[in-house]
Amino acid sequence: MNLQPEQLSEHGYELMEELNHQEIIPFVRTYIKKRTPSAVLYMLGNILGGAALAVCYIMYCIEGPISLDTALTQTSMGIGIAFLLIPLHEYIHALAYKSQGALFTSYDANLKKLYFMAMADQFVANQKEFRVVALAPVASISALLLLLIPFATPEWIFTIVGTLITHMAFCSGDFALLSYFEFHSDKDIVTYDDKAKGMSYFLGKSK
Repeated sequence: MNLQPEQLSEHGYELMEELNHQEIIPFVRTYIKKRTPSAVLYMLGNILGGAALAVCYIMYCIEGPISLDTALTQTSMGIGIAFLLIPLHEYIHALAYKSQGALFTSYDANLKKLYFMAMADQFVANQKEFRVVALAPVASISALLLLLIPFATPEWIFTIVGTLITHMAFCSGDFALLSYFEFHSDKDIVTYDDKAKGMSYFLGKSK
């Protein structure tokens, strides 16, 4: 979006929400529970992941040659791999920001609260642009993992599914932010980050 934060008021945008990055967890919990398309999609993704894992246990443990211990070990490996993918996830966010016109990107993390985020300081994004940023990691990483399944042994399928489920769980913030836009669909919403203040701002105007 070809606007600077200081120009937004001139174009009719009014502040709707200030999000302190230290308080992002309550924000995510609020908007991931709304009945918006993104919140529903996130819920379905988690349900499908759990169902896929259950099918794998039936196929390969109950009716197949893999022991339960092996399945649990491989699934645990998948959870660990999902943690290792966090830097890649955030890097994809940064690349997506740049694809939408952001010049400066950076990263933040809070290990105590277990959240990680990519930021584009002072870059104003509308809903269309932010959707690209939010969905780029989950779409690309999930697609890559799904493409590996036909070539994987049964043991490694547990690992892949475990990675998929855990990575989807880690995407709650991305879907919650999209849910915010959708919950306020009566307005034209834009957002930008202020790295120095550790804040994100959401502004809107009537459509």
